[in-house]
Amino acid sequence: MPTIVFASPKGGAGKSTSAVLLATELASRGATVTVIDADPNKPLSQWAKRAGKPETLTVLADIKEDSIIDAIEKAATQSVFVIVDLEGTASMMVGYAMSRADLVIVPTQGSHLDAAEAAKATKLVQAQERAFKKTIPFSILFTRTSAAIRPRTLQNIEKQFSEQAIPMFDIQIHEREAYRAIFAFGGSLSGLDSTQVANVPAAINNARLFAAEVISKLMANKAGSKPAQVA
Repeated sequence: MPTIVFASPKGGAGKSTSAVLLATELASRGATVTVIDADPNKPLSQWAKRAGKPETLTVLADIKEDSIIDAIEKAATQSVFVIVDLEGTASMMVGYAMSRADLVIVPTQGSHLDAAEAAKATKLVQAQERAFKKTIPFSILFTRTSAAIRPRTLQNIEKQFSEQAIPMFDIQIHEREAYRAIFAFGGSLSGLDSTQVANVPAAINNARLFAAEVISKLMANKAGSKPAQVA
C-alpha cells in the first residue's frame, strides 16, 4: 500500500498541517490510514488526542531512527495508506523513511529562503535513490499561499523549480484559519463549526483537491506515466 512521506529540513514549512489534511481527507473517503508521527514535537499525536479523529485513522508515535523502516513496512500491511510526518531536519531517520516512500512531498512556503531548504530536501531524496538503487518520486508542495494572489516571488520560485525539472503540485495549500482550527479543536475540517471558523467550505475544497492530486500522482507513478492534471 502506498507510503507518503512529508519531508522538509526546515521547521514550519507546513508538513504536519498538510499531513493531517491528507490523512483526514483519505479517511473520510473510507480508506484506512496510518499516520506515523516522527516529529519530536509530536503535533499529530497531540491532534489525535482530541475528539473527532476519523475511526479509520491511526496515529503512531515514539518512532525512532532504528524502528522507522519496520514501522512503515508493518503499517503498509495494515492500512490502505501510510503517511509519515518527519522531523524538520536532515537526518538518518528522514533518509530511511524516504527510502520506503511511494511519494515524498516537500512542503515549502513561497519565499526564496524556504525554497532553498526545499531544494535541499529534493537532493536528499536523490541521494536515497542512489543509496537504495530505486526511483523515489517526489514533488514540491507550496503552503500558506494566498487563494487570490500569486506574488512575483512565488512565480519566480516556480519558474526556477520548473527550469531545474523539479516537480511541483498544481494545487497549493492556502493560508486558512480552518487549518489552524483543527489542531486547536481536533477532528477534521468537516467537523468545524462554520459559524466560528471562517471559510470552512473553501478549506475543505482545497484539501479535497490536494488529496485528489496526491492520488493522481501515486497512480501515475505506479503506471510510469505523467501525472494527470487536477481541475
